[in-house]
Amino acid sequence: MKLWQKNLILVLLVVLIAAVPLWICKDGEFGGADGMAEELITETHPDYEPWFSPIFEPASGEIESLLFALQAALGAGVIGFVLGRMTAKKPEAKQ
Repeated sequence: MKLWQKNLILVLLVVLIAAVPLWICKDGEFGGADGMAEELITETHPDYEPWFSPIFEPASGEIESLLFALQAALGAGVIGFVLGRMTAKKPEAKQ
């Protein structure tokens, strides 16, 4: 099996791992610290007004969680790639 085929299979597995829980748990609640902080602020200071509104508002909390997870995975991939390139031996150093 060629390298690009292995990489394609791995990418498809990552997408499946991210998508299958969202597909199976359609009514699941995926809350985070942002929602908890908003609840606490509205309880303690009911007259609080936010300074700005979001530019993009996802359709649901699940989509927001998915976008956050994809952002984290992309960042981890970039960091892993950079660290791999920095620590890889140069062809002339192998001799």
